Amino acid sequence: MSRPRCVACCRPLRHCLCPLIPSLSSRTRLLLLQHEDEAGHALNTARLAALGLQQARLEIGERFAELDSWLAEPNIEPVLLFPGKGARPIGEWRAGEGRQTLLVVPDGTWRKARKLLHLNPQLASLPRVCLPEGLESRYRLRKAPMPGALSTLEAIVEVLNCWEASADFSALLRPFEALIEGQIAAMGEETYRRNHDA
Repeated sequence: MSRPRCVACCRPLRHCLCPLIPSLSSRTRLLLLQHEDEAGHALNTARLAALGLQQARLEIGERFAELDSWLAEPNIEPVLLFPGKGARPIGEWRAGEGRQTLLVVPDGTWRKARKLLHLNPQLASLPRVCLPEGLESRYRLRKAPMPGALSTLEAIVEVLNCWEASADFSALLRPFEALIEGQIAAMGEETYRRNHDA
């Protein structure tokens, strides 16, 4: 029998993260496109971002039929957070006068995120931004596939703290860090040190 789960954070009720999730306002709007294989993942950081940001929207799937209408809303300027050719550092991005930035974030493994771009060609036409080099993930339970690879939530916090420097979005990381600490506690300190603390 499956354990009862929180309908918001999707964690088992005994490990509900909702008390740690803030409700933050941002000038930037977010559209999180989550590959369907990620939706049931224990560390679903896109969901944590969507719950913690009032201006965020989470959509789950592979092909997004309504993507054109989401990207064409009046007075928004969409930009894709994804490295690659032509991607500008986040510090160089500015939306046009009187327009609000819509940050589009594909969520999944690198392979799944690239698949989302392939299956939704509208994304390829968007201007791109990328994170600065040298960042380090707090996700101590995962071997990063490349230097500077962050979880979706960590990447969003980096972007918002850069673009909206008068605010601080670090509170979004509280449930993420609690989840990691809980996983370490469940496996035991000795097992964690043997497998992850090299």
